[in-house]
Amino acid sequence: MTKLSVNINKIATLRNARGGNVPDLLKVAHDIQNFGAQGITIHPRPDERHIRYQDALDLRPVVTTEFNIEGNPIPEFVDLVLRIKPEQVTLVPDAVDAITSNAGWNAEKHRFFLKEVVDEFKRNGIRTSIFMDPDVAMMEAAAATGTDRIELYTESFATAFEKGNRAGVSSYVETAKKASEFGLGINAGHDLSLHNLHYFVQEVPGVLEVSIGHALIAEALYFGLQNVVGMYLQKLK
Repeated sequence: MTKLSVNINKIATLRNARGGNVPDLLKVAHDIQNFGAQGITIHPRPDERHIRYQDALDLRPVVTTEFNIEGNPIPEFVDLVLRIKPEQVTLVPDAVDAITSNAGWNAEKHRFFLKEVVDEFKRNGIRTSIFMDPDVAMMEAAAATGTDRIELYTESFATAFEKGNRAGVSSYVETAKKASEFGLGINAGHDLSLHNLHYFVQEVPGVLEVSIGHALIAEALYFGLQNVVGMYLQKLK
């Protein structure tokens, strides 16, 4: 069964909107795990507009499943990850001012930089994943970085699916197959939802983990957080 990691950035956004500690990020992370999610994801950014670096430190003892920290490997991010030693780090090439992640790595262009970062994390016992577009031709370069996994950037799939174009999954199927040939594990994330998730994991072979935040939190406004986590787990069966 594909594992569900819940991105709690939006919980931090809501908290930060009013100051104080409502909602309590640590309690929400604890509860999400009790509801059955197999991991917690955060994506701290330099401006700390949602997850703060201190949140990442405070969450370490709370996350008893899998802790996945995403981000652009600038020096401050690398230092934070090495201090926390999460189970997984996901490298994302987003600009400092990006609203959300909007592209995967060009692993050919950045191969040596990525290899250096990946090697540092793996020396510290941290599983690595790099955020990638569904591009078969890029999988050899991704494997050359030494990463354990790739995370497929699924926005284009979600957009096509919403328009009724299920053929939009084909590039993900082929990319996942090629990644597996190179021994890479497959994660996926971005705009996955209750509406499209089951189809994606049914069609794309070998998806080990999905990281879902925005849609899941939005859906929880209607169905409740505990119910929504359970609904996602059902979609992944």
